[in-house]
Amino acid sequence: MALRAVWLISHEPGTPLCGTVRFSRRYPTVEKRARVFNGASYVSIPEDGPFLKSLLFELRLLDEDKDFMESRDSCSRINKTSVYGLPVGGEELWPVVAFLKNGIVYACVPLVEQTLSPRPPLISISAVSQGFELLFGIQDFLYSGQKNDTELNTKLSQLPDLLLQACPFGTLLDANLQHSLDNINFASVTHPQKQPAWKAGTYKGKPQVSISITEKVKSMQYDKQDIADTWQVVGAVTCKCDLEGIMPNVTISLSLPTNGSPLQDILVHPCVTSLDSAILTSSSVDAVDDSAFSGPYKFPFTPPLESFNLCYYTSQVPVPPILGFYQMKEEEIQLKITINLKLHESVKNNFEFCEAHIPFYNRGPITHVEYKVSFGQLEVFREKSLLIWNIGQKFPKSMEISLSGTITFGAKSHEKEPFDHICIGGTAYLKLHFRILDYTLTGCYADQHSVQVFTSGKPKISTYRKLISSDYYIWNSKAPAPVTYGSLLLAEPL
Repeated sequence: MALRAVWLISHEPGTPLCGTVRFSRRYPTVEKRARVFNGASYVSIPEDGPFLKSLLFELRLLDEDKDFMESRDSCSRINKTSVYGLPVGGEELWPVVAFLKNGIVYACVPLVEQTLSPRPPLISISAVSQGFELLFGIQDFLYSGQKNDTELNTKLSQLPDLLLQACPFGTLLDANLQHSLDNINFASVTHPQKQPAWKAGTYKGKPQVSISITEKVKSMQYDKQDIADTWQVVGAVTCKCDLEGIMPNVTISLSLPTNGSPLQDILVHPCVTSLDSAILTSSSVDAVDDSAFSGPYKFPFTPPLESFNLCYYTSQVPVPPILGFYQMKEEEIQLKITINLKLHESVKNNFEFCEAHIPFYNRGPITHVEYKVSFGQLEVFREKSLLIWNIGQKFPKSMEISLSGTITFGAKSHEKEPFDHICIGGTAYLKLHFRILDYTLTGCYADQHSVQVFTSGKPKISTYRKLISSDYYIWNSKAPAPVTYGSLLLAEPL
């Protein structure tokens, strides 16, 4: 007997969603058991947003769902048990135990330890009774002696720790949450909270939470059959939580689209209070397959006052955002270059900026350039021996652009001796610099409605995303293979 997930949803008529998820808890270990027991009839637990909409529709709590709908309201669907089947992505999630009381929808999904096709009788599923027992226990705890919204918010903030005691790993041990509260002796109940040593002060003002996801993509492209191109995404989630109270609790969920690349090598800030083991064990060393954990990635934490990095991660995306070809031929004091760039069709074609830097260090100044460019503008920095191809904010509809030309150099000053074997023959390269706002290569995002804040007042939630190039090199395809020294690619002396 176990539960796969638990939700508390406040019913808010007149708002766009008609409700808000006030609390949710998933049990990944139980979910793995459900996948085994249910077999081909298994339906995964949806994210909070789709679950909220589907459940309120089934309970007839959406403002626009007052008309008769045969799929929900026909005589064959008369429900006397408070156990429902919810449409989820073309399938049906069943059984879902749910009921409305005092403006709160209490819901859970019990584990069925057998196949769901054909659907077994409810009386044979012992976890359904366990689900009702837990939900009634939560209801009694929230409204026993509760007088105002502040007390309700305080009790909601205690639920994560209470369920660790009362329902560990989804198995109900004690439905009397007040008894669990007495056992773990909350500091907020026995005496006022003390200011922790690591927190210098408290915030006073309008509550707000800012979440920024920044992904940096690295790439080394050679356009050679005997050398594999490499690329990697490194992400960071930065948070700034302006919340009143000594120890406010926040839970942020990172989600991926259906075709998103799983997050790996996740490192979290010390303020994170608990973490699913599936998040910690996902590593880039392991091969990515369909069984890889793909979220949602939940991070419960008690934030510091300052801005901080909630977590770092890597991801193995299937292709780099921009594919490139670079060829350089040397003819006495002239160089002939050919460059082709192609934006992958899955990438958002809306850049804040996009440039290709083509350096020619260890040479004399550029005296003459003849070129043909299919898109964008070429800037020549003669004294720096540098070309900058300003591509702009969008690629053309074909997603492909090209640049070819001949560069002539003057005599090199004796004071400008080569400091390294860079950009000569085998080590010639171009480097891409770009930034795309409101976009991540993995598809990772933080849904505003999934952010849970257990403190007084309703905070303003702001989310941002951006993709930035970092060490994005395209090497001369006519050159010998470079060798790697740390993070810098060089060629052996010719």
